[in-house]
Amino acid sequence: MPDRAAIFTRLADLIAPLNKKGIAVEENTSFANDLELDSLTVMDLVANIEDEWDIVIPLNLLPELETVGQVADAVARMTDK
Repeated sequence: MPDRAAIFTRLADLIAPLNKKGIAVEENTSFANDLELDSLTVMDLVANIEDEWDIVIPLNLLPELETVGQVADAVARMTDK
């Protein structure tokens, strides 16, 4: 099981190609406000995250995942099962 810090680092790597503004990706970086990702880009990112950790992120959970840190927490929980 990957540790939370490793998950966050890998998440930042997955986000990097989508980070058109080149802002620093931190725990509280928001996908909508800071990164300005549209819904299609977010779905691509979700697919990449699911492939990376071999998990399925329930669609009803997505609205709660507004920041990179929240996604890292969710991935950590899902890979801990």
